[in-house]
Amino acid sequence: MSLRVCVLGSGSKGNATLVATARTRVLVDAGFSRRETYARLAAVGERTDGIDAILISHEHSDHVNGLRLLGLEWKAPIFITRRTHAELVWDPKLSAFEFITAGEKFTIGDIEVTPFSIPHDATDPVAFTLEAEGTKIAVVTDLGYVHEVVKQRVKGCDCLIFESNHDLDMLKVGPYPWHIKQRVMGRHGHLSNLATAGFLTEDFDGAAQVLVLAHLSETNNHPEIARLTAEQALAQRAGGERTTLHIARQSAPTQIFQF
Repeated sequence: MSLRVCVLGSGSKGNATLVATARTRVLVDAGFSRRETYARLAAVGERTDGIDAILISHEHSDHVNGLRLLGLEWKAPIFITRRTHAELVWDPKLSAFEFITAGEKFTIGDIEVTPFSIPHDATDPVAFTLEAEGTKIAVVTDLGYVHEVVKQRVKGCDCLIFESNHDLDMLKVGPYPWHIKQRVMGRHGHLSNLATAGFLTEDFDGAAQVLVLAHLSETNNHPEIARLTAEQALAQRAGGERTTLHIARQSAPTQIFQF
């Protein structure tokens, strides 16, 4: 028995992560079209049917673009907060909703899920930990800073998928209008490479075998800058060498991480 994790893609154009055991398959966010989601599942050798649930972190389009068609086809329950649900326009054919609350655990098959609040400019954004087979996974993106709840929830993770959105210098001189730059840099925006490095240096417990940097900006970041910044942070803490670092891309899925 094992637990499998694959980031199907991550960034401003779409986000989705598969977490699966031998019995249960869950999709965290549905930001890609039906066709693209199926293509990415097939690319890593995963079936395109048999999804048991879809978890939605918040209402922004890069997390829900494919939700209507995937929900209709899979007929899987959609786990979502009530306030996020109220922000979206729904096809009346979609009715299998399970309303969740930050801090309250629930179970899907043999996977225990804990949603928790994160600071982002959405109505009721959450991140998730998922536990099964003695393994703990966290999917944490779209947050402006790392508050205490986040620090506590990700302790003991075997696999941590964590935002490293932008390089501050690239953002400041980049093409975005100033009000967008302020939003991205704000406390309800996105984590910079340096902010993620600060978390890794000061608060990361080093338990994760796998650390996946996610939601990298294609305009205001570069994978090697994010990687180098995180590697330097991990090198400053005892046991940091035990963590294998990976980069989630917008254009293609990661490998399947198996635990």
